This record gives sequence, C-alpha cells and structure tokens, in this order.
Amino acid sequence: MSEKILVPVLGESITEATVSKWLKNEGDHVESDEPIVELETDKVNLEVPSPVSGTLTKIDSKDGSVVEVGALLGLVSANGKETLEKEEPKKITPEVKENNVIKLETEKNEPEIFDEKEEDPLILTNEINKNKETEISKTNQTLSPAVRKIVSEKKIDINAIKGSGKDGRVLKGDLINLMGVNPPPSERKIKHGQEERIKMTRLRQTIAKRLKQAQENAALLTTFNEVDMTNVMNMRKDNQNDFQDRYGIKLGFMSFFVKACVVALKNFPAVNAEIEGDEIVYKNYYNISFAVGTDKGLVVPVLKDADELSFADIEKSIKAISEKAKEGKLTIEDLQGGTFTISNGCVYCSMLSTSILNLPQSGVLGMHNIVDRPTVVDGEIHIRPIMYLALSYDHRIIDGKESVSFLKMIKENLEDPRRLFLDI
Repeated sequence: MSEKILVPVLGESITEATVSKWLKNEGDHVESDEPIVELETDKVNLEVPSPVSGTLTKIDSKDGSVVEVGALLGLVSANGKETLEKEEPKKITPEVKENNVIKLETEKNEPEIFDEKEEDPLILTNEINKNKETEISKTNQTLSPAVRKIVSEKKIDINAIKGSGKDGRVLKGDLINLMGVNPPPSERKIKHGQEERIKMTRLRQTIAKRLKQAQENAALLTTFNEVDMTNVMNMRKDNQNDFQDRYGIKLGFMSFFVKACVVALKNFPAVNAEIEGDEIVYKNYYNISFAVGTDKGLVVPVLKDADELSFADIEKSIKAISEKAKEGKLTIEDLQGGTFTISNGCVYCSMLSTSILNLPQSGVLGMHNIVDRPTVVDGEIHIRPIMYLALSYDHRIIDGKESVSFLKMIKENLEDPRRLFLDI
C-alpha cells in the first residue's frame, strides 16, 4: 500500500512552491515523519515529512519543479514491495518413487563466503578517524536543510566534524571552514569562467519585489538622531552575571531597544499603524519585526506581543527565532503580524544607513555600530560610546513632528534606561 506525499498548506496567500531538494532517493528507506523533501516558498523553506515508515518508491516532482498546494510529490510504500524485484519461483519436479514417497528436488546453493575485512570509508576531513569505537554518531541529530545539502553533495562524514552549535550541532559555518567554500577570486575565475549565472531563489525574488514595492508605494523619509549608550552599557556590565545566572542567557542590546520602541509606539500610535485602502488601521498590539541575515537572504521574523515580555523573555525569544531563521526552520506564522521593524545594522558594523519599509508597516528603526566619539557633556568634551539611529517612515501617515518626537523618546529612554521600568 502506497501513501501519497502531497504539498501541504503553505500559509496565507501562498499557493505554490518550488521543490528545492529531495533529501532521499528512490528506493531509500524512510521513517515516519522523517523529512524527505525540501520546498522553497516566497517566504520560508519548509520540509515535508514522510507520512509512513517504508520505502520511497517514486519521486513525481523533480528538483526545481513548481508545485501547487495539494500536488503529488511522490509515493512511499509502507512495506516497500513496489521496489522489490520479483523472483521467479524455482521449479520443483516431483519424482514418484516405487514406494510412493515423493522427493522434492531443489537446487543446492553453496553458501557465499564474504571477506570480513572492510575498508574504511573516505572521509573529507583534515584528520583521519583512527578509532571507530570512539565515534559519536551525529546522523540522528537535527541538521538544517543547508547542512544536509552540503553533506549529501560533498559526501562529508558528519561524524568527523566537531559542531559549534548547541549540543555540538554541526552548522553550515562548520562545513564552510572545513571545505573552504569561498575560494579566492582567481580560483573562482578558473572554476566558473568570466561570469557565473545562478537563478534567484523564490525568497530572493520576493525580497526584490517587496523592496521595489515599498519604494514605489510609500512616501519614504528618514530622520536621524544619536544616542549615548553609556548608561545602557554600564547597566549591562553591572548586571550581566546575575542576569545570566538567573535566566541562562546574556543581556544584550536588543531587549533595551525593543522596550524603548514599545514605549514610543504607545505614545505615537501612527508609527504603529498602516494604510489599508482609504483607511488608517491603528494597531493596539506591538509585534516587533527584526531583520536576520541568512544564507538565502534577509528574513524578518516577528517577536509577538513584545509589550508583555520581560527583558529575559525578549532575549530568549530573539535567540530562538534567530536560530530557526539561520537553520531554515522558520514557519509562515513566524513572519506574519509585525507592526514595527528594528533593523540591527550594528551586526555588520554599519555607521549609518537608511532602511526600506517592511510593508504594510509604516516605520523601521535602524540601529548602527557603537563608536567612541567626542561629545559635549555639561559644557565639557568627553569620549562617549555613541550610536546613530535612523527612523525611516511613511510620510503619508506619519508627520515630521511625530517622527522626530518618536525618535527623541527612544533616545531618552536609552540614555536613561531606568525610564523603561517606569513606562514614561
């Protein structure tokens, strides 16, 4: 009995996907709920599990195929009978003897003798595995689609790699360091010629489309300010050990910015609103989107109900969501419902930039790197850690006064973080 592998419901407004990579080949054994094919949508990549344990008997949609929701991807046989070659039954010739005893003549097969000595498999690593007994199998660990793809294509022995992720998980960066994926320009030219042509992923196509739409449909404007990060940095330093001991996670900058943005959004509701037709929709909830760079492009997952979260909850949620994004595990729900975006440009040491709106949102805050700069304090010049902030907004719904006041409130709450606990 064969079970169909179908394209699942992909989420709101998503009707089709591209078959990115089959994780199993025809004839391979699969376990129930084991990922067997990876689909790429406009927003996220997702894995389709096997409905039953058995044998993958047919792949109906090849890599690169565009498939609609409910379309047939392949078949899994619960017993694998479809893949077994039928053996011709051996003829049994009855021989009647005089005493009426029937003898069944069958062919005698000599037992095959196998050499018990097996050669060690070829391992793509810098070290030779000398002791198989000490190997720790990593084949059953949860690997990201990107990692599995590289392991499959490059025939890498995953057991020979020391992962840098949680609980020793092998990350894509570990494989890159092992293989040297980014060759120097001279080698790239030798390998690929004068030009390389790679088809854009569905995600990259969607990013390009949405960014262009934002430029064409919104009245984009950006206002700037600077914030003295001295007090935030001192608070982190003074409380880091206690915070980490209690909550098991480091106190970062993002929780301060999320808190400061929520306070400002409550005071300036237009920044937390969107235009829908000829109406302005004011949101009385605060879902903060934050940008995460991945191998396949920029994604913007959402921190839901940020106003109800503590500093520790924010840090834990951001870490968990960011790891899902980098491993390609985000769901449609993780990307929907944002009301305001924070773009963390300081990760890439950017001094200053202007962000593009994440439609239909009306505002995005750009964070940048912290640099020691000469600053006048009480009439004297001091060296202080300064960060430039940039608020890009839709001028159709947010006036200049609102945007400047909004950014000023964020600045005030960061320069005196005690205000965040007073909600003022």
